[in-house]
Parts: sequence; structure tokens; C-alpha cells
Amino acid sequence: MSTSEIATVLAWHDALNSTDVDTVLALSSDDIEVGSADGAAQGLEHLQEWVRTPGVTLTPGAMFYRDGVVVVEESATSEAEPTVPTAEAASFRVVHDHVTSIFRHTDLESALSATGMSESDRVAES
Repeated sequence: MSTSEIATVLAWHDALNSTDVDTVLALSSDDIEVGSADGAAQGLEHLQEWVRTPGVTLTPGAMFYRDGVVVVEESATSEAEPTVPTAEAASFRVVHDHVTSIFRHTDLESALSATGMSESDRVAES
């Protein structure tokens, strides 16, 4: 297991949650793909716009890793309802310490299914 990819994803979350656009962009590839069930977009310009959208905090939980892909179970809270977290997940492809893609999923099960991962890919918590 590579801890480099996991460290990159955790740093990416920290920067996203503090709206540190420069760090999110520095941790991302120029042609990053950002997607969800609603569609996908590519490039730093789209990512920058998404990061600057206020109101959502994504707290990482359980993590899974295989071959440069990190799946993160996330607790999402909004400024409108900060005490009502929503469970979701995201899958990240990391290459040379840069996030090349992030796909948001409605739940952990769908993220694991989409990436071909299972419980056996869970990263031990330290």
C-alpha cells in the first residue's frame, strides 16, 4: 500500500474544507476530471469554481486503496444544516501526488462497486 496517495487525498480534503483554492489546485492535475451522477467536467477552471462554492464540509472517514485509487467515505455537512451530516463517498485517482480525478458517489457501497474495491481494500486506521 502507498501512503503517498492517501496523504494527497487527506491534504486535498483539508484544503477543500478551508477553501484553500491554491492548495487544492496545486494538489490536482491540470486536466483533473470532477464527476458525479449529475455529470462530469474537466480542468482546473471547473475545479476552482467548485472549490469556491461555499457551504459544504467533507470530513473523511473510512478509506480504501488499490492501484492509485483511494475511496473515501465522507460525512458532508452544509452551512445551512451543520448538525445534519449526510453520508456519501468519493473516489480519487492519484498519480505522482496529484489528484487526476474525483468522482462523488451517493454512498460508500456505490463507490466501492464503481472502483471494484471491497472491504479487503480498507486502509487500517492509525
